[in-house]
Amino acid sequence: MHHFIGSPVASFTDLLLDAICVVDVEGIFVFVSAACKGVFGYTQDEMIGAAMITLVAPHDRARTLAASGAMMRGAPLGDFHNQYVHKDGHLVDIQWSARWSEAEQLRVGVARDVTALKRAEAVQAALYAISEAAHATDDLATLIARSHEIIGTLLPIDSFSVALHDAAAGTLQYDFHATGAGPATTHLALVRLLCDEVVRTHAPLLLAFPLPPDVAPALGAALAAMPGSALAVPLAAPDRTIGVLVLRNRPDGRSYTVQDRDLLVFVSTQLAANIGRKQLHAQLHFMAMHDELTRLPNRRLFRDRLDTAFARAQRQQARLALLFIDLNRFKQVNDRHGHDCGDRLLQETARRIKACLRESDTLARIGGDEFVVLLENVLLPEDAALVAAKIHHALSTPITLDSGLALAISVSIGPAVYPDDGATTRALLAHADQAMYAAKAAAAAVA
Repeated sequence: MHHFIGSPVASFTDLLLDAICVVDVEGIFVFVSAACKGVFGYTQDEMIGAAMITLVAPHDRARTLAASGAMMRGAPLGDFHNQYVHKDGHLVDIQWSARWSEAEQLRVGVARDVTALKRAEAVQAALYAISEAAHATDDLATLIARSHEIIGTLLPIDSFSVALHDAAAGTLQYDFHATGAGPATTHLALVRLLCDEVVRTHAPLLLAFPLPPDVAPALGAALAAMPGSALAVPLAAPDRTIGVLVLRNRPDGRSYTVQDRDLLVFVSTQLAANIGRKQLHAQLHFMAMHDELTRLPNRRLFRDRLDTAFARAQRQQARLALLFIDLNRFKQVNDRHGHDCGDRLLQETARRIKACLRESDTLARIGGDEFVVLLENVLLPEDAALVAAKIHHALSTPITLDSGLALAISVSIGPAVYPDDGATTRALLAHADQAMYAAKAAAAAVA
């Protein structure tokens, strides 16, 4: 056989950390160094006599054969990367330098396992990409969709879900769910169980067959009905857990491993930090544009919406209407029953008025007991009066507070319709304000 195989030089190769592989013209291993066991998982006896290409990952086989052919025609191969399938099934990233010996009719290659390096580079790129996405996107949905793509470069994903904690409701909200094959409802049922388990244990969860003996029966049954593997990790901010990230892979795909779990935990820290910042920014923006007590748009947001609606009405030669609303005798409620009672009254009044409006209408609180309604696409001036009558009716029933106290309430409403009652926003606001005070004076005279 080839004289290199039994030479003293061949025995020296066993001292090297990199693997030495010698392949004949047919692509058969004729020699491998001892380091191949650590790189590929196979012993020297298992590799010698085997076809090199059978160990290459299927997606890299055509490219590897093309590179080998070019090398055998004289082209140097100094920094070639491909993936091999380790004996235990995971992929190994290999960096090759190789030469063709025309005299010996052999390809001699040096293989370096760069899996850890490639993974570290990929993780670093993913962390940077998530940070970039956070700065480039304005909303959570876009950030999470982009994160789906980024994490998909690191791990196989058939379904990707993010459930975020709703502090007000005290529950997880499943608003972000992207699935591959299979009914979305089935995926989501499994996602809910995974999230519940992560919230209960405050720890990441890896589920792959065979299932661990201590897995919750409901969770095991759900995964058995939808085979594959799953990862669920908490999205942890420095001061709180803001949600859960869940990945699932198909049964015909690669099962998730402990290394995958640890990788996802690491990446999820960056994602959680960016989601937390987005949530804080959204919260601050909301607070700047909304009334804290009623959660309605405040005066600033109302003026912005009014200007936009007014410009649209001018372009389309359409009508819009304003309703200025003031609670009658509200000061008496505060004086007699306290400010907590007054706050509850304002909240219930806002809720009832909002129930009288369309989704496209705007209800804002612009003062202590003053509200304003913006109605777009008003067909007739009388339509504003109809809405006002509807509001009067909704508030005609006394409001019962938690203490059992029932409060009768009434409001004074001043309408203004564009263009009938004013050609500018200033004129409309002044007309509605005057009409409201006139209605308030009339109510006081009757009382």
